[in-house]
Amino acid sequence: MNSVKLALKSRALALNLVARAKSSHIGSALSIIDILSVLYSGVLKINSKTSNDLTRDRFILSKGHACSGLYAVLGLKDFFELKELDSFAQNDSKFMAHASHKVSGVELSTGSLGHGLPFGVGKALAAKKGNASWYTYVLLSDGEMQEGSNWEAIMFAGHHKFNNLVAIIDYNNLQSLASVDYTLRIQPLKEKFEAFAWHVIEVDGHDHDDLYRAFEEAKLVVNKPICVIAKTTKGKGVSFMENSVQWHYKSPNDSELKRALKELNSRII
Repeated sequence: MNSVKLALKSRALALNLVARAKSSHIGSALSIIDILSVLYSGVLKINSKTSNDLTRDRFILSKGHACSGLYAVLGLKDFFELKELDSFAQNDSKFMAHASHKVSGVELSTGSLGHGLPFGVGKALAAKKGNASWYTYVLLSDGEMQEGSNWEAIMFAGHHKFNNLVAIIDYNNLQSLASVDYTLRIQPLKEKFEAFAWHVIEVDGHDHDDLYRAFEEAKLVVNKPICVIAKTTKGKGVSFMENSVQWHYKSPNDSELKRALKELNSRII
């Protein structure tokens, strides 16, 4: 399954998960699915058989509220049986409504924002200390860049020249209740990262070729951590969810789910 088909199937699966559980954050999940699909289609040195291998790349979803997207991709990549997802966001399920390390392929339980990157920096440090060749990738939200803990981690990683660390910013410019620009402006983001001695790559976060090129470029960087700023659309792939802040918390009802799946199916070749 190529990354484009994986993204389409993952969008449909995430929609079903959130609708069935009457859970939240489908807009956030749809925003990152193209990034996840590219990462798990050849970029990350990890698969379902090597999820516990010490030489694997580490991926951390810092914006853990978007876990329905990650669970969908992992399930479709055979990290676990898809039928296990029937318990998503139910009592006593390991498939919690925020990312859980109890799920095969999930490195860290996340959801409290601002924790993923500091943890990832620690992983990058461990790899450097052990002369290991694996990379750490951390996917963050744009609103999450308002957290001070991230900037401590960014400063530390730049100082220590962690070129084995790739931070990916899901820049859809919408957070819980309003736009990022309105809530607390984070621009100029590229220049801020560069001031902390990072190599910055700006991409279209829904263009798979653009994403592949960015991750290939990241592997060539020497003596700097890498930040990929991915320009995205919240709710991507479903017309009535795109750029709509209400889908940060709202779950689709039966008619909305049917309409969304029809739109997605019409795009599957």
